Amino acid sequence: MKRALTAVVLAPFFVYIVLWAHPLLFLAVLAAVALLCFHEYSGMLSGYGIDRPGPVGYAAGLVLLLIPQDGALALALITLAALALGLARDDLRKGLPRAAALLLGVLYIFGLWRCAIPLRALNPHWLLFALVLNWIGDVAALYVGKAFGRHKLAPRISPAKTWEGSVASFAASLLFGFFYLTRLVPSVTPLQSIALAAVGNVAGQIGDLAESAMKRGAGVKDSGTMLPGHGGWLDRVDSSMFALPVVYWLVTLIRG
Repeated sequence: MKRALTAVVLAPFFVYIVLWAHPLLFLAVLAAVALLCFHEYSGMLSGYGIDRPGPVGYAAGLVLLLIPQDGALALALITLAALALGLARDDLRKGLPRAAALLLGVLYIFGLWRCAIPLRALNPHWLLFALVLNWIGDVAALYVGKAFGRHKLAPRISPAKTWEGSVASFAASLLFGFFYLTRLVPSVTPLQSIALAAVGNVAGQIGDLAESAMKRGAGVKDSGTMLPGHGGWLDRVDSSMFALPVVYWLVTLIRG
């Protein structure tokens, strides 16, 4: 019940933000979600014996997300900041892991979310498609997996996930992608819509497993507790974050 209520409250808000909100409001919400995700990522680092990145990590992430400059230059500067932060430790053996964790977190959270900005600029429906695609798949996987799941997908990483649920997620995403894109993005052919949904779903399922692996390594069940029934923000958007750059890349190929 908590899971459904949370979805009912948040879904209309995010649909509005993606499709109709002023660009500045969209960027503000995007930055807020990215900061919350980074906060949860930072919290998991303690399970690995790594210090939280602190304010430098949040600032570096916002630079990568919001500054409309060359991404390679921003990444280079963030790498310098991460290495400099790693030097500021009494135990130098922990400097490199801390710097690596900061850089990975900034790329993983803010780098993936940055893809939402140009994707929305092409067409807001592209962004909504990339976000909702795996949410639809997650619902199908949850119910089909509970009812029919017999074969474990990745028992060491996420014991509850099954191949039956994974197939259901894939099928539901294909149906959603076909009906959504062919009606709301007229330039997309039926074959292209199915291909986009297929690749986006696979990327999303990998993203879900990647976040599950991080949690298991950190010894935590959920990334956070802010979303009743879902856990944390990363628990809810991990699959969509992986789908965003893949969908954006394929869309640019399709558009030529």
